[in-house]
Amino acid sequence: MFRDSPPQKVRSEVHKLQMRSTKPHEVIRREWFTRSLSVNSWIVAIFLCSLCVPGSAQNQNPLTERAYQDREILYELQSPESHAFRIAHDYTVRTAGAQYYFNVVRAGSHVSDPDSIDLDSGEKLKWEIISGKQATERKLPIGETIKDDTEIVATYLARPLAAGTTNRIRLKETYVDPKSYYTDGDELVWDRSFGRLRNTVVLPAGWYLTGLASPATIETLPDGRVSIYVINPRNDEVRVYLRARRRPISK
Repeated sequence: MFRDSPPQKVRSEVHKLQMRSTKPHEVIRREWFTRSLSVNSWIVAIFLCSLCVPGSAQNQNPLTERAYQDREILYELQSPESHAFRIAHDYTVRTAGAQYYFNVVRAGSHVSDPDSIDLDSGEKLKWEIISGKQATERKLPIGETIKDDTEIVATYLARPLAAGTTNRIRLKETYVDPKSYYTDGDELVWDRSFGRLRNTVVLPAGWYLTGLASPATIETLPDGRVSIYVINPRNDEVRVYLRARRRPISK
């Protein structure tokens, strides 16, 4: 009850008992702290029992993917006139028996030039671009709602995932999306929502940041390009809007 109370409050309560009792002070102190320890012991016992009860709230609500999210995504912007950006993202496969990793391309974007690698072995992995219709016909376990015209990059794991193990893979691909990456006058504009935890946007060489509407860590890379690192701590998407301008050519 008073485990987290300030020491002076505990002393005050003990003093009140002393004033109302004829018992020796030391006896009162021992009784007080014995009673406190007894209450705390009951609290600990109830907590331990809750861990052992089948069907408890903890078992009904296991940790979700968000709790151990480790998928890092890198966006390297190409020439803004091309509306293209190169994506690289690492992903840990955790489902026993899994044979594929599916990357569902966001509506409005078009994918090309995928490249997949097994980071545990360095092995190049087979991949293919399929439509949502093809995935449905082949009964592939995509794991989310798709449409017939949805673009999907399917990466074939080197081997089915054994129980109790994980497999770290990396997928690189080029997206073209005129709605989220375009030019406005003499500036480029990046306006895209991020659903993952850690996201890095790298500007094209020769461009510098002029505006950013989201909290971020900004740095200059060794090759001179500007990097914008955005963390999304939410369980939904966060919109990232930035503008950049080409550096003047020095004479």
